[in-house]
Amino acid sequence: MSKNEATTIEIGETSKESKGKAPLLGAAHVEHARAGYKRGVSIFDLILRISAATAALAATVTMGTTEQTLPFFTQFFQFQASYDDLPSFTFFVIAMSIATGYLVLSVPFSIVCVARPLLTAPRLLLILCDTLTLTLTTSAAASSAAIVYLAHNGNSDANWLAICQQFGDFCRRTSGAVVASFVAVALLIFMVVLSALGLRKH
Repeated sequence: MSKNEATTIEIGETSKESKGKAPLLGAAHVEHARAGYKRGVSIFDLILRISAATAALAATVTMGTTEQTLPFFTQFFQFQASYDDLPSFTFFVIAMSIATGYLVLSVPFSIVCVARPLLTAPRLLLILCDTLTLTLTTSAAASSAAIVYLAHNGNSDANWLAICQQFGDFCRRTSGAVVASFVAVALLIFMVVLSALGLRKH
């Protein structure tokens, strides 16, 4: 062997070094899996959020534009039915308008959760506001459903007559609005559950 030739000696990793790398690789893999799971939950939440906003908007517009005037009238009376004749329907329009506005404004926060799936603060904010919106939407839908039931069936004990035989279009539109509101309620329930799943540490 000449003097100018260099000899390369490979030194293998010690057992301590190999043991130190293994937990780091395992932790990184677990963290990556966690991020992927939470990103999937956030994407599903975003889809549900847009769908709930659409359902709430449909319920608001349908109820808020509900009005019917019968083609016959007397000298003193004109037979007309409008959503603002009933306080429950007025509350319905206000509550669903608030829910629609919140759901639209919450979309950017949901997008943040998709981009940064490990962040906790946006999820906490969403689950809190989603729960409040769910409560408001459920109360509006339930109270209006009771009025729609009375409009269809009446109540003989209270001498309340069913009006849907005369105001058929009015009843169809209010019924459709109530159905759309319950769709929004169901989607909000799923969103709260998803937010809770996204907050799980494991």
